[in-house]
Amino acid sequence: MAGEWRPDPEGNYEYRWWDGEGWTDQVAHQGQVGVVPMGGGAPATTPDQPAQPQPDQVQAQPVQAQAQPGGGGGFAGITGELIDGRFAERDGQPVANQNGKMLRVRAGEPFMARQGSMVAYQGNVDFSFEGGGASRFIKKALTGEGLSLMRVSGQGDVFLADTATHVHLLHLNNSGLSINGKNVLAFSTSLDWNIERVKGGSIATGGLFNTTLRGSGWVAITTDGEPVVLNTAEAPTFTDTQAVVAWSAHLQTQLKSSFKAGALIGRGSGEAFQVAFSGQGFVIVQPSEGIPIPTAG
Repeated sequence: MAGEWRPDPEGNYEYRWWDGEGWTDQVAHQGQVGVVPMGGGAPATTPDQPAQPQPDQVQAQPVQAQAQPGGGGGFAGITGELIDGRFAERDGQPVANQNGKMLRVRAGEPFMARQGSMVAYQGNVDFSFEGGGASRFIKKALTGEGLSLMRVSGQGDVFLADTATHVHLLHLNNSGLSINGKNVLAFSTSLDWNIERVKGGSIATGGLFNTTLRGSGWVAITTDGEPVVLNTAEAPTFTDTQAVVAWSAHLQTQLKSSFKAGALIGRGSGEAFQVAFSGQGFVIVQPSEGIPIPTAG
């Protein structure tokens, strides 16, 4: 078995080198690579400063020597931050963020993912079209709520992303989440999904249609930028119809119009419709209203 960087079992550093048979003294943390014996303890830290290799206990080593004891292996002769361990595959949980903009799923149980979201995989993995059934197809055609899915199965690690948007992982426990279809990246097959109309409006009045997930399982959603999560129990909550990403499925919703006569003569606010929320729950809002559609002028 070839060696590899793995999370430090003692938790003192980000990574420690596993040589295929046991842990070595080679560590990597925040771009610094060095040697710290197992059981050597953690350097002194403050609550806001994670443990880092200290000069008196770390002797800098060339990265290629860390990548394979003796200087061999596929990393020989190459140095740099890209291969010092910080960007290596994250082991641990079957489903986890590889980084802020990429999800890693260890395939075992099949799961659903947005079509075209796979950026890499290792192992024996199969991707197949997931139609969703006739009723969902009709709803999608009538409402424009887009959720084109593929079923992922097999054995291996699958990496998913969507145009470098931020990825967030949520776990549902006998609960429900209403999500804008374009913000769904992947979810477990244990969740039931459907396209549902947001209460409070119709197609003719600018009504919205969302993808609703219910049950127990995990879901990964994307946001264009870092979102804000609003507690709807604290105060009346209103969001832009294009910026809202998801909310607790049990919340009461209503489409609110702020259209005024002034808008007819070019004096509108540009915020004609909002979604109003009430009840106990939360709303996720991204700092973007989507990609603007150019108009002829």
